[in-house]
Amino acid sequence: MKYIFVTGGVISSLGKGLTAAALGALLECRGLKVRIQKFDPYLNVDPGTMSPYQHGEVYVLDDGAETDLDLGHYERFTSGVLSRLNSLSSGQIYETVIQKERRGDYLGKTVQVIPHVTNEIKERILKGGEGVDVLITEIGGTTGDIEGLPFLEALRQFQHDVGRENVAFLHCTLVPFIKAAAELKTKPSQQSVAKLREIGIQPDLLVCRTDRPIGEDNRQKLSLYCNVGLDSVFECRDVEHSIYELPLMLAEQRIDDVVVRRLGLQCQPINIGSWREIVRRLLQPKVQIRIGVVGKYIELQDAYKSVYESIVHGGIANEAGVTIVRIDAEDLETQGTAQLQGLDGILVPGGFGNRGIEGKILAAQFAREHKIPYYGLCLGMQITVIEFARHVLGLKQAHSTEFNQKTPDPVIHLMESQKSVSTKGGTMRLGSYDCRLTPGSRSQAAYGKDLIQERHRHRFEYNDQYRQRLEAAGLRVGGVNPQSGLVEIVEVKDHPFMVGVQYHPEFKSKPNHPHPLFAAFVKAAVEKSQQSC
Repeated sequence: MKYIFVTGGVISSLGKGLTAAALGALLECRGLKVRIQKFDPYLNVDPGTMSPYQHGEVYVLDDGAETDLDLGHYERFTSGVLSRLNSLSSGQIYETVIQKERRGDYLGKTVQVIPHVTNEIKERILKGGEGVDVLITEIGGTTGDIEGLPFLEALRQFQHDVGRENVAFLHCTLVPFIKAAAELKTKPSQQSVAKLREIGIQPDLLVCRTDRPIGEDNRQKLSLYCNVGLDSVFECRDVEHSIYELPLMLAEQRIDDVVVRRLGLQCQPINIGSWREIVRRLLQPKVQIRIGVVGKYIELQDAYKSVYESIVHGGIANEAGVTIVRIDAEDLETQGTAQLQGLDGILVPGGFGNRGIEGKILAAQFAREHKIPYYGLCLGMQITVIEFARHVLGLKQAHSTEFNQKTPDPVIHLMESQKSVSTKGGTMRLGSYDCRLTPGSRSQAAYGKDLIQERHRHRFEYNDQYRQRLEAAGLRVGGVNPQSGLVEIVEVKDHPFMVGVQYHPEFKSKPNHPHPLFAAFVKAAVEKSQQSC
């Protein structure tokens, strides 16, 4: 069992998660079984109750864990299926330690950061890596942050526990270009590594985030002052077109060779043909389309990260270049639907809260009436039902009880199991559930099978009391959970593509395995574009 720990210095948002994911992809291309996990120093138990403005999207795993968006990168770049064992926050650790202390597990001992907190961290490393050849663990935050010190101390101890030959440390850092001096500066990286070494950790590999080549002189300087081999200093420039170029960029610098040698791994030569094909399709599309995403956190790149990536995956499947047009749902309420003109497809993602709801309903109405391919995810599916009930079935005040508890026609209502829930964290319908697809439905045709499993994160559901009337008017049920009877998919008949799903398919899409419904949605958008030409 081999371990790689990824740390970062100088500033946040250096791309530690993407670096870990890309390295994992390269090691898989050498035939190794890889898993990646994330340790976050914040005191929240998980990101489930955190605002997207604070944290970006919440990424949900099969077992229902609400996790950091970096786990989305891990699953998209590698084949490993992650679990709650692969996501850890300081809040979880301290919660566990305090519960043990209250039970008397420590036999009256004084409970301290060392060894009790660090032991919990080390235990999670061991559990998170069971059954694989290489475990890559990313430590969130920046080296020197006070809340991150217990994690780094645990890593220092861990290398002694398992042997230095079984551990590699990869440190991501910044090499900024100072315009006034017209030169790159290595001092921030030197200081960052010095801080890491004070803690007792010597990095084996240095990945330098930069917007231009760092040059041989700077590589030699970094090697000397950071005590890292010259062949272990890598530059990580901003990718020109897509994050999926990153594995190729790092492979060209032979980072996988350095890791394999450092850890003594026995594996096959690298084969990155699949990643070259992904990038080729991205850079040389046969057609260009425009997809509008109508949401309430449009100004935040990370709020709908998995949705944006899944649309790109759909483009890869259809050799289509996709321009994503971000549309604020509130703007549709105040300015009308002019922004929707000329789009080849419209997508409404998940979300919570009343803001922008009427704008999303306008978007669904526009897509239905103008025969524009439409895809609704979670809340977007509920929007589909509300819009159809209002403007086709004639129930003018139809709504969800999430937004209007007094609506006379609650076509979307609170799930029965949620009515007794009093706390917010981790209490929604979370994780993977079955969905049996309706024979002859568009969804069954896309998936090519009858039973699927998808990830959920919601409290409200389709009100089955309205099902007969909605179906008679043309809103077909495309899939149902066989255990609970919960409607999972709705489809508008006599429409090129208007599908809403109660689950979050964006959490199961990969560039080399695009989600079937995203691929079908983009295909319909391509056909719409070609008809318009």
